[in-house]
Amino acid sequence: MILNNLFDVSALKSLLASKPNVIVTTHQNPDGDAVGSVLGLTLYLKKLGCTVTPISPNEYPEFLKWMPGNELVLDYTQNKKDADVAINNADIIFQVDYNDVKRSGDMKDILSKSPVFKAMIDHHPNPQLQNNVMVSVTEASSTCELIFEFIHTLSGDEIVDRDMAICLYTGIMTDTGCFNYSSSRPRTFEIVSKLLQRNIPKDEIYSRVFNNFSENRLRFLGFCLNDKMETFPEYKAAFMAITQEEQERFKFTTGDSEGFVNYPLSIKGIVFTAFFTERKDRVKISFRSRGKFPANQFAEKHFGGGGHLNAAGGESVLPLKETIQKFKDLLPLYSDMLNQ
Repeated sequence: MILNNLFDVSALKSLLASKPNVIVTTHQNPDGDAVGSVLGLTLYLKKLGCTVTPISPNEYPEFLKWMPGNELVLDYTQNKKDADVAINNADIIFQVDYNDVKRSGDMKDILSKSPVFKAMIDHHPNPQLQNNVMVSVTEASSTCELIFEFIHTLSGDEIVDRDMAICLYTGIMTDTGCFNYSSSRPRTFEIVSKLLQRNIPKDEIYSRVFNNFSENRLRFLGFCLNDKMETFPEYKAAFMAITQEEQERFKFTTGDSEGFVNYPLSIKGIVFTAFFTERKDRVKISFRSRGKFPANQFAEKHFGGGGHLNAAGGESVLPLKETIQKFKDLLPLYSDMLNQ
């Protein structure tokens, strides 16, 4: 298996045998893979007898709050005091689905200063963390896939119960675009097969994630596509941008714009898209691409972000209009790459 060949986790296995206090963290604005990874790993560690506190840097969408173990998660923005106490009392800290402490939001300082044993499990390129254990496999479809491999390496497949399987399947399903993205490989489907053997309700899982939105969210999507989308056929690019006022108008809640950035990619000839969300002190940006255009390099170089080749994110401290203009001004510089 991957981890047996590439990673020595014997020291971590020995530590876990002592049933320590464990923190499981993930990145800011958690998605399905992040939440599934945190909960799947949390349930596994609890089964080993560890005392486990999963912590999210901030709130995540309602359509991800149904998974087993969700009630255990501390929202750092709402429970900073309790979370800080838990981190300071930890023996081990797991950092899953992110590889740069900057992605942990307001938790970055306390996590950076903690001297305890740390383990990273992640599938994003160019890790910046320097942990005791580094499980970094960019070929993996998702971090949930690596959590399964991690559990398999330490304890075998049989310890994975139905609740763990639900969490891990959810993360793999969402991060592969329901198994549409090129990151899905034969091993991905082998793992999914093992998870399905736990009698998980795969159709219900899909429905809970993708058919669980408000009417306002659907109307908001229509507004974005009809009124906010701009296309640049000469650069094979498109974008949408939403203001704070527009979010208030449609009673925007966390996760309502999930997946919106992908819609322009269904337009013939479009290979690069962006979605700009105005926040109080910054602009959050999502990037998507098709083929070989490196959305992650674009995000890293110009918007302090990163991610995968075809799926990345970043942010800007410029006002929304200036951020959009910066994006427009950059497109001609990438014309050759976009038109390959």
